[in-house]
Amino acid sequence: MQKPPLHKSFLNAFRGVFAMIKTERNFQIEFLAFLINLFLIFYLKLSNLDAAIILLASVGVLSAEIFNTAIEKICDIIQPNFDKRIGFIKDISAGAVVLGAAVSVVIGVLVYGKYIF
Repeated sequence: MQKPPLHKSFLNAFRGVFAMIKTERNFQIEFLAFLINLFLIFYLKLSNLDAAIILLASVGVLSAEIFNTAIEKICDIIQPNFDKRIGFIKDISAGAVVLGAAVSVVIGVLVYGKYIF
């Protein structure tokens, strides 16, 4: 099987991100937080290092949410009916997102705190 041209690979990837924005509520909330962070980076004139830290934390949460959604969709295909084992897989996948989000809030407080106070 021949690989698609590079530009088509990028288009497919962006299609996936836009599908997440369109269909996944948690991703929409996290994407809104990302946009707020972008605004705050420019409004508060964060240093390059602080901006990079905030962007890494934000994109880390968005990426974790994408992986979580992919895992959940795969699990639903493999086992459409309730299964304790599938539920556990979904729970630990969601747990990764929660941990990332919690750490990103701490990072936000540490970074933004020195600009606000």
